[in-house]
Amino acid sequence: MKLSVIIPAYNEENTIAEIIKRVDATKLAKEIVVVNDGSIDNTAQVLSELATIPGLKILNHEKNAGKGAAVITGLKAASGDVFVIQDADLEYDPRDYAKLLEPVKKNEAD
Repeated sequence: MKLSVIIPAYNEENTIAEIIKRVDATKLAKEIVVVNDGSIDNTAQVLSELATIPGLKILNHEKNAGKGAAVITGLKAASGDVFVIQDADLEYDPRDYAKLLEPVKKNEAD
């Protein structure tokens, strides 16, 4: 199973590096796809500083198109078998991925 974590981000300069670090620390994601959805703060700059992280893909919308559009862009770019949408604002804890993925691993979920 290849997990792709998609992170839509809009003006998340204060949290984007931390959430990427937390997702990476789980060692579950084979790919992290961040979609910077036209941020007008320093999100793009922070992301450019993280670009060397293995498995990290950074995509940019020129203009804000909304979370749904960012998720769609991320899904199109992701190559995983299973996808998790992770908000960039630290609302959800990546340490919960293992529990979340358990039904998928057991073939009890689509």
